[in-house]
Amino acid sequence: MATEFFNHLKCRECGRRYPKKAIHVCEFDFGPLEADYDYDLIRSAISRAKIESRPQTMWRYRELLPIDAEPTVGLQVGYTPLVKADRLAKALGVKELYVKNDTVNYPTLSFKDRVVSVALSRAKELGFKIVACASTGNLANSVAANAASAGLKSYVLIPADLEASKVLNSLVYGTNVIGIHGAYDQVNRLCSEIAGKYGWGFVNVNLRPYYAEGSKSMGFEIAEQLGWRIPTHTVVPMASGSLLTKITKSYEEAIKVGLLDETPFHIHGAQATGCNPIAFAHKSGTDLIKPQPKPNTIAKSLAIGTPADGYYAVNTMRKTGGSAEDATDAEIIEAIKLLAETEGIFAETAGGVTVACAKKMIASGKIADNGPIVLCITGHGLKTSEALQEHLAKPRLIKPSLREFDQLIAAEEALEAAQ
Repeated sequence: MATEFFNHLKCRECGRRYPKKAIHVCEFDFGPLEADYDYDLIRSAISRAKIESRPQTMWRYRELLPIDAEPTVGLQVGYTPLVKADRLAKALGVKELYVKNDTVNYPTLSFKDRVVSVALSRAKELGFKIVACASTGNLANSVAANAASAGLKSYVLIPADLEASKVLNSLVYGTNVIGIHGAYDQVNRLCSEIAGKYGWGFVNVNLRPYYAEGSKSMGFEIAEQLGWRIPTHTVVPMASGSLLTKITKSYEEAIKVGLLDETPFHIHGAQATGCNPIAFAHKSGTDLIKPQPKPNTIAKSLAIGTPADGYYAVNTMRKTGGSAEDATDAEIIEAIKLLAETEGIFAETAGGVTVACAKKMIASGKIADNGPIVLCITGHGLKTSEALQEHLAKPRLIKPSLREFDQLIAAEEALEAAQ
């Protein structure tokens, strides 16, 4: 892989260029930095056939990812299934519906493995020996696992009230887990201070320009798996808003380098009602994000009250003619069950947010039944099983007796007949 494909960092506000170091903010206007590429060179270097000949991982799109050499972390990450969800489509009243199923992403069952594999591959290129993150859970799991496999020391800082399953899924990898008594935004501010003092590689602070680009791989895969076409509608869960903006960037870049034809597409954002600063701004017709310092939702992985990419997410939805919606805890639970019962996919609470919001947007006409609709499901339900414990039926218990089993089935059949 040639290093010249990824050639600098660029301020998203003023366009100033910066060297490819562990920096993330423009020194002139404090705008966020992002990776920029030589698209003309990439256009001459890749093709659909070349990509299809490569291993089925996210790294098949490596020319459009911000590393200088071959990847060294997360070599098996990505290329998760795009499931044609006909039973869910029927339940929602649309014709062509797909689920991008990152519940089975390797190794920690969430899309965060994409961003972490890029961030840690770049961290190793930059010489970091210690990596860290602020996290609402999934990122902590992925940093812990991928750092362990790469031989890097890691620290993960999380809100102290995080789901127990997500805490366990970080501790098992031998990382240093530090719980903070406060909301995610307070954890993130502390991490910025630590990064400045200790010089560690924080994947979502000083390594953020590299980390964020990993999300593009989800968009590249969606388009390729749809037969090299962009879905008419893509519904994306929003925490910081970064995933939504990067999936959009992936579609735009693929068009720019000749992998996709330019066609209209709409990007829609989904949030929980208990933490909906981006959706609230979009529905209010403004791009000013009002911070929500005390999130109150079961979708803890989306509970970021001051989203770093909120402004850009609102403008992305507006630019593409998309929409935003939010879902209550009760709607989230029902949507998790609906996805599981129709498609056999067990999503975490963020996935319930995506399905619930898509259902509302379809019912209201914000999402028209005029082409492929893709729902981005970003993590496995085993990570947030506590949220469902009081909302599912209990197992029916019998003795090891055929007679008792017969009685159970007879009672069940009688109940069904009565209904």
